Amino acid sequence: MITTASEHVDLRTLPYTAERQPLWQDLVARVDPPAWHADPRCLAAICEGLRHRAYVVEASREGRVVGYLPLALVESLLFGRFLVSLPYVNSGGVLAEDPECEPGLIGEAVRLADELDVRYLELRHETARPHPALTRNLNCKVHMRLELPRTAGALWESFKPKVRNQIRKGQKQGFTVHWGGEELLGDFYAVFSRNMRDLGTPVFGRRLFRSILTHFPDEAELCTVRLGRRALAAALLVHGRWCTEVPSASSLKKCNSTNVNMLMYWQLLSRSIERGQRVFDFGRSSPESNTYRFKKQWGAKPVSAVWQYYVRKGDARDMRIESGKYDRWISIWRKLPVTLTRWLGPAIVRGIP
Repeated sequence: MITTASEHVDLRTLPYTAERQPLWQDLVARVDPPAWHADPRCLAAICEGLRHRAYVVEASREGRVVGYLPLALVESLLFGRFLVSLPYVNSGGVLAEDPECEPGLIGEAVRLADELDVRYLELRHETARPHPALTRNLNCKVHMRLELPRTAGALWESFKPKVRNQIRKGQKQGFTVHWGGEELLGDFYAVFSRNMRDLGTPVFGRRLFRSILTHFPDEAELCTVRLGRRALAAALLVHGRWCTEVPSASSLKKCNSTNVNMLMYWQLLSRSIERGQRVFDFGRSSPESNTYRFKKQWGAKPVSAVWQYYVRKGDARDMRIESGKYDRWISIWRKLPVTLTRWLGPAIVRGIP
């Protein structure tokens, strides 16, 4: 544990412990961030699911926690070490009741990055935090978010005729929609892992999704859409304080013409409204990409995403697919048997920040 004091704020870095979780959750309740990634349970779920070491940089004033920065040490023999807030999710970084303590929190994270000898520190902010050590930003993607009305009917009326027609087509195919938890994990993973193979991306292991469902029993749920007994589309939905996110969702490519994906997203949006949520977060996309246009058709609007870096070795873009460094491996991965990618993928992807 590292402890310092700055301008009457006590700063310390410590391994994640369940004993201090209530103090961090109390801070979250006061600051009231909308998304689930700000909940300390998210750090625990991700690090347990991906077998990362979890750290927290904590700021307190007169014994009261006023700032919180969750960090995961991502390490592998293939890629090296990284300090990330947070892997898997699209956002993370500093959460503070008192903005004056933000530079101190970041400074402690920088010092931890030096101590752990990582390639870089990555803070997944939505607005940039000024700090002299954060010399590199990546803002090539945007969050796609939809403000939800109070009723599903009002949302339906907001759609363009093409979207409504595609949903209706999906409704006529004889699909059944199922909601649940770990009992649906097999169906979810069958669809998700095949889609990841088709995209050329190593797939996360079941352990990650099981961990999220376990740590968020009332907020996380799985949705599967079946034809008969076979799942054709599936999604993980996590409800934050007033924002619902879909961190992982897939449909079988060969079923695109049935509009099963459109039907599923209509169900996800309706479910969020049922729970009284105000915003639906579709996730990040590159502007004008296919996924961007898919999300935009539902009425989602772009919101800035600024990932900030303290780079010690290499370049912040080295591990990003957009760099082009991995195009050959992506092409090879797409040709591998799905069973093999399910076996190899989790060990590879856990080392990618």
